[in-house]
Amino acid sequence: MYCRNPPPPQHGGRLRATAHDFRIPLQHWLDLSTGINPLGWPVPTVPDEVWQRLPEEDDGLRMATLAYFGGATILPVAGSQAAIQGLPQLMPPRRVAILSPCYAEHEYGWRSAGHQVDAIDYVEAAQAAKHYDVLVLTNPNNPSGRVTERSTLLEWHHHLNARGGLLLVDEAFIDADSTHSLIADAHQPGLVVLRSLGKFFGLAGVRCGFVAAEPALLEALAAQLGPWAVSHPARWVAQRALADRAWQAHATTQLHEASERLATLLARYGLPSQSGCAFFRWVRHAAPDALFQAFARQAILVRHFPEHGGLRFGLPKTEADWQKLEGVLQEVMG
Repeated sequence: MYCRNPPPPQHGGRLRATAHDFRIPLQHWLDLSTGINPLGWPVPTVPDEVWQRLPEEDDGLRMATLAYFGGATILPVAGSQAAIQGLPQLMPPRRVAILSPCYAEHEYGWRSAGHQVDAIDYVEAAQAAKHYDVLVLTNPNNPSGRVTERSTLLEWHHHLNARGGLLLVDEAFIDADSTHSLIADAHQPGLVVLRSLGKFFGLAGVRCGFVAAEPALLEALAAQLGPWAVSHPARWVAQRALADRAWQAHATTQLHEASERLATLLARYGLPSQSGCAFFRWVRHAAPDALFQAFARQAILVRHFPEHGGLRFGLPKTEADWQKLEGVLQEVMG
């Protein structure tokens, strides 16, 4: 019998569609909806031979990932999205708990693959680790920025692994402060960690992410994805970005300073940010949809989550962008 999949999630960054909906020319918009580092790694000119040849496994990317991720065994994929879709298809039907709120593609991926999925609150997580087969979370949380401590995650993994279960941690926003990352532990059975080149490095368009897990699971995922899953230009860029420690140190400082500046600015105009991370701030509001509309009418795109009662504000890029945001805050918030 034909089984209809749930409707695919909507994402931030749909600037062209929003510009069309609000009848405001594209060049007038300030897009704060994605949570991506607006001052990303500066990509140099890609040599012609990189465009002209198929990617090869011994191109240096493996050594770059070993150095950047602290020796973890890594599988490069076409953005962590490839793993989010692919991993659920490798497993028999499971009972899956997803800590909510969460990046919506996780729930969509598990449901589409035929698993039983429940969205649960963080207060239920400890019990869920003892009863569900799979526990999924984003850390820092997307969209709230909430961070779950490493010790807590390891405790959840212990309970899941003891019953043959799986803990999946999506660390897309963790690079600016990896204190609570589990990537060094991902060689253990029952643990999968996802990382991305898109957020910290600001290279979402490259479509390159990484999966850390036990070798057997990585081999199964690699076989499912097939050869040349990551393009040669993407691998070339990833290798160099991961090795650029000076840029990474500067970006980390810059991101934290910008996040604090954003939190201060929002609070000044009556939108206190209860949580967030280096890439965005999370604001709870009684009418998030109305507030989203008010900003959009002034050509500022933020990400609204009416089902969770909040909005996520990404970082402005230039001083002119900061000034535009403050001017609109003054007008919208009165």
